[in-house]
Amino acid sequence: MKEEASPADGAALRGSARSSLVALRSSFEQHVAALANACAIDGVLDSARLDQRQLVCYELALANADLLAAETVLADGADADADVGARLALVFAADAIVAVLGRLEAIGLELGLDPAPLAAIAADSGFRSLRRGATSGPALAELGSRLATSAESIGRLELDEPLVLAQDAFRRFAADVVAPQAEAIHRDNRTVPESLLQPLREMGVFGLSIPERYGGSRPDDRDDTLMMLVVTEALSEASLAAAGSLITRPEILARALLVGGTEAQRAHWLPQIASGELLCAIAITEPDFGSDVANLGLKATRTAGGWLLDGAKTWCTFAGKAGVLMVVARTGERGSGHRGLSLLLVEKPSFDGHSFAFVQPNQGRLVGHAIPTIGYRGMHSFDLAFERFFVPDANVVGAEQGLGKGFYFTMAGMIGGRMQTAARACGVMRAALLAAFRYAGDRKVFGAPLLDYPLTQAKLVRMAARYMACRTLAFHVGRLIDEGGGRMEASLVKLLACRSAETVTREALQIHGGMGYAEEMPVSRYFVDARVLSIFEGAEETLALKVVARSLLEGALAAPRAK
Repeated sequence: MKEEASPADGAALRGSARSSLVALRSSFEQHVAALANACAIDGVLDSARLDQRQLVCYELALANADLLAAETVLADGADADADVGARLALVFAADAIVAVLGRLEAIGLELGLDPAPLAAIAADSGFRSLRRGATSGPALAELGSRLATSAESIGRLELDEPLVLAQDAFRRFAADVVAPQAEAIHRDNRTVPESLLQPLREMGVFGLSIPERYGGSRPDDRDDTLMMLVVTEALSEASLAAAGSLITRPEILARALLVGGTEAQRAHWLPQIASGELLCAIAITEPDFGSDVANLGLKATRTAGGWLLDGAKTWCTFAGKAGVLMVVARTGERGSGHRGLSLLLVEKPSFDGHSFAFVQPNQGRLVGHAIPTIGYRGMHSFDLAFERFFVPDANVVGAEQGLGKGFYFTMAGMIGGRMQTAARACGVMRAALLAAFRYAGDRKVFGAPLLDYPLTQAKLVRMAARYMACRTLAFHVGRLIDEGGGRMEASLVKLLACRSAETVTREALQIHGGMGYAEEMPVSRYFVDARVLSIFEGAEETLALKVVARSLLEGALAAPRAK
């Protein structure tokens, strides 16, 4: 019979984890300060020096993600032995501390920092007890056997009643309506059908980010990020491409209009988006400029009553089905950087299928072709070509006052898009995790269920711990956003959750063995779908370097002046 730890042992492990994290946070801030000084000239970050230090800046951002997630999952006072979730928090914290120590050591080596503080954390008896008590083979096996009977409750959070009701309703809808269609949509590369779109319209999915006064379900006086997270995760669990991702584009466009649009524009566009009558797509990326938004070049030329668009966009998801495209175009001079960009709303007919061509009465043309992809099928991502395509002045977000401000409006929209993508990642992780538990329980190898083997149990525990940490952090950051903050943290949780989705789906497929590689098993779809998440809505390298690391370094440089 396995010997379980006593409550006193659990409390001690939790105390050790918190002490280790306090020491690690202090060391992390010292590394941030040292890197900031190395990348600055006269107290100001220098772009050339930042580029020379890209590798350590990237490692710094990843370390920050793990560190914040570990601190967040340990923030409550739950007893580590009475609650499986608290035990999973200890597993994640122990693994995260090891990972952060390794990343900081690499940064310190490059900067010539004293390794003694990091070595002291690693050698601390409390930390060693934490690792032994939480992540040793026997500890993981014991926890894995407990999880087998409660897998559905992994990652459960205390939520308000409206959120619980929405979560239950959308999980039922996802299981009963989305899941039966998901495999055919993926394998046959179909477009999301009306049999999914219409009930989602009726459930109000497209209005989650739109205030009630414009026909949505969001309160007029505040954001409701948590509701968006709950609904997105539930739908993504059944299908990332055919359900969970439908919310991303309305999320981005609605936020951009709320920040930069005129009142007339909000009154015109938002009710149509909220009802789902008008499906939308976001056209930002260009063939020569991926995440480098400031240097986009799609040209908008003034003409009588509006603008003519000439150029190309790529990776415009749902562009065929959409009736309006939010297009980032250059209305200023080519050398004006982000200050020359504006947002234009391009209206077009809705097309099913993998290609379309739309010719305006003035002979302006918009042609689109779907890009074949290994996963994320259903919405389709398009290459677009604009030829003297006319957009009226009324469709410039912010009207005349919005010219040159498109970059800022887009970034305002992307905060919600990144949170929504983190929720998508959590949904895919949950689907993969539950599939792995089911298969491991049913599959017998060498005379015993796969679930009975310690290695399988250890894998499942670490998958569960990672999913739980990502979900906990996502809802924590969602609350920050609803309170008016969380801008950098939105990029951080997107960074962590999307990388974690790749890890969790990979391990889930591995547990399935050869069957996991067969298209007939949903886990193969989870695996290929998860791979896109670290690329869309801000590639992880761009988020790590340009948002997370830069924010940390600027904060470190400002700290002495603040004192």
